[in-house]
Amino acid sequence: MTIQVLVVDDQPLIRVGLAALLRAAPGVAVCAEAASGEEAVAAATAVRPDVVLMDIRLPGISGITATERILAAYPEDPPRVIVLTTFDLDEYVLAALRAGACGFLLKDARPERLLEAITTAARGDMLFGPTVLRRLVESYAGRPGTDAVSSKEMNSLTAREVEVVRLVAKGLSNSDIAGLLDVSEATVKTHLNRVMTKLALSSRAQVVVAAYEAGLVTPARPG
Repeated sequence: MTIQVLVVDDQPLIRVGLAALLRAAPGVAVCAEAASGEEAVAAATAVRPDVVLMDIRLPGISGITATERILAAYPEDPPRVIVLTTFDLDEYVLAALRAGACGFLLKDARPERLLEAITTAARGDMLFGPTVLRRLVESYAGRPGTDAVSSKEMNSLTAREVEVVRLVAKGLSNSDIAGLLDVSEATVKTHLNRVMTKLALSSRAQVVVAAYEAGLVTPARPG
């Protein structure tokens, strides 16, 4: 199955270069390009991509707002949004993950890393380990204006759902969690889907952010 990708960046050289690289790769097709947030939303609605490569800082609406609008237009089976950024420790990246992006990629990443990220995103997995996300959460979570999941919402989860959230936040895959809890992988997916529904979340990355911000998982102390 060919992965359909929408490439969004306001800099023509970067956008065209990314598109050319993807067109030359097996198993990937560029279904559209966009130079602004508004164009990205319109293109995503028109072509229904599997994956969106989204620049954060765009003219008009930001990549964060564009991500929110794109995902809101797909109640079921939304595209996976990969945020393109210059710096990995960036408050805009955390905002994009809160908005529903599945992960981020540095613009200076090697071509093979880009292709790996697209494949990973298309499978529904996160693009990075919990250490990177933890650094983001530690740096920017709890600031005024952030929309962390409330304690009341977290209290709506069952004990098993909380356990699954903690394990997801620690970086375990569904398969790993299933083995640890002695349940099927399908059962883990069911628990995770219920968590997302109860907390109004749409991606695994959002679940991880929510777990750290709610204190379900705390960073390990060095030593």
